[in-house]
Amino acid sequence: MVSNASSAVTRAPFGRMPDGRDVDVFTLTSAQGLEVRAISYGAIVVSLHAPDRSGHLDDVVLGHDDLEGYLDASPYFGAVVGRYANRIARGRLPLEGRVHQLAINDPPNHLHGGLRGFDKAVWDAEEGVTPGGPAVTFRYASRSGEEGYPGMLRAAVTYTLTEGNELRVDYAAQADGTTVVNLTQHSYFNLAGGGRGDILGHELTIEADHYLPIDATSIPTGVVAEVTGTPFDFRVPAAIGRRIEQAHEQLRNGDGYDHTFVLRRREPGLVAAARLDEPSSGRRLDVRTTEPGLQFYAGNRLDGRIRGKSGRVYGRRAGLSLETQHFPDSPNHPDFPSTILQPGQEYRSTTVFTFGVC
Repeated sequence: MVSNASSAVTRAPFGRMPDGRDVDVFTLTSAQGLEVRAISYGAIVVSLHAPDRSGHLDDVVLGHDDLEGYLDASPYFGAVVGRYANRIARGRLPLEGRVHQLAINDPPNHLHGGLRGFDKAVWDAEEGVTPGGPAVTFRYASRSGEEGYPGMLRAAVTYTLTEGNELRVDYAAQADGTTVVNLTQHSYFNLAGGGRGDILGHELTIEADHYLPIDATSIPTGVVAEVTGTPFDFRVPAAIGRRIEQAHEQLRNGDGYDHTFVLRRREPGLVAAARLDEPSSGRRLDVRTTEPGLQFYAGNRLDGRIRGKSGRVYGRRAGLSLETQHFPDSPNHPDFPSTILQPGQEYRSTTVFTFGVC
């Protein structure tokens, strides 16, 4: 255990991969009562205990109790996804006059890095207590050609638990050849605790005046649409279930909310992205990011076939994801913010999840 007077980080075995590699779990705790557990497989956040308005701690992310659950049945629960988060149309990646064919794992498209993306890798890990708080850094080297991507990419993600009840996520990456990179954290939140019920009563605010409409395969059409007058207007707090079943083409295409919101950005650095309130527990989650977009996914494809922690069945919309990232399919949309990483450049991105009460 590494600790100081107010915080600590511990390391322990979590399981063993089929090929014999060990997977460890890192537990970060703060004096304010927040606790985060993350494993070296997929850099997955396996639990996050946050206090409600009475100070009661409960786990507010979906997942599994053991490694086998993540290996057998996990729709990216808590993982870092990459090399490219979200979708690339037909897996076609144009770079420097050549089209690279990526793995197709969400027919007809490429999703979250492919058949064996970063969520299925065993990362190297190093823990310690930093000036910002207890932290763990995961590192992974993705070889050139992995899932079809050109260039070796060396990626790192650091989870830091601050005394301000913040989980800070810092990403970095470098490549030896021209490639693309777009990383995000894919936790499924249910602030009522542990996937109890659904998230339709959660109240959501998103700091965006525009969103990206998608086609029937969840690929952006290229239009940047205003949220005004649509079910996608979360500029003032609204219950997620209030409009999710409306007869709207975009809700049909996403089977509910599964869209990228274009965040307001007037200056570089961290900007407010979203606020999530759960009225019964009083828990609140604020999200800030350096990224241009926020993918709001309402857990539409959870269907009750996955049993998670303590054998709990995860039904439709048992959790939601707030994935800070660049836009889907950016390599095929020159007007979108670029995700290209050149040799000698460094990719950096930060997202901060702050837990409080409402």
